Amino acid sequence: MAFITTIPEDEASPEVKQMYAEDLESKGYIPNYSRVFSHRPQVMDAWGNLLGSIRGNMDPRRYELVTLAAARVLKSSYCSLAHSSVLLKEFYTPEQLIAIAKDYRSADLTPAEVVMIAYAEQVVRDTTAITQKDIDELREHGFSDAEIFDITAAAAVRCFFSKTVDALGAEADQKFLELEGELREVLVVGRPISGQTTE
Repeated sequence: MAFITTIPEDEASPEVKQMYAEDLESKGYIPNYSRVFSHRPQVMDAWGNLLGSIRGNMDPRRYELVTLAAARVLKSSYCSLAHSSVLLKEFYTPEQLIAIAKDYRSADLTPAEVVMIAYAEQVVRDTTAITQKDIDELREHGFSDAEIFDITAAAAVRCFFSKTVDALGAEADQKFLELEGELREVLVVGRPISGQTTE
């Protein structure tokens, strides 16, 4: 489940117990990512505050599309699955989401969303390759400079979380095994889901 030891509930400090309790209340279980943060719950708390300050300024669908794009470039199955689940619940059918994950350029997205996703991917892939032309293209598709900042921050901040979780070996929670087969397969871009059998 992880490359490092994690702190069980019966040995947890008050801060870790609170983190676990909040997970149980909101999700019904303790995610594997929370367990790897059990050594430093204050980092998880700071992460939540930072993420909230970024996400709070963004349209929810835009935030989730940017995060999915970043997660796929990062090869983070955990974040790809988690944020696709939000998109599936609130915005898309499984077929639409499969199309986006396979080739967003030919999926049923607006031209502005296609440019936004391409930019988010580049933020993760190589920020030094971004030029004024990329920013101008976003502007031409209707994004304000504040919105461009939000897109950039959402993509960049995903690097911290995905890389931390993957480096420590946390696998996506078993609940993601419930996703439909083809959708699950296209979203597992890195580590397998916890309990997933591999050929």
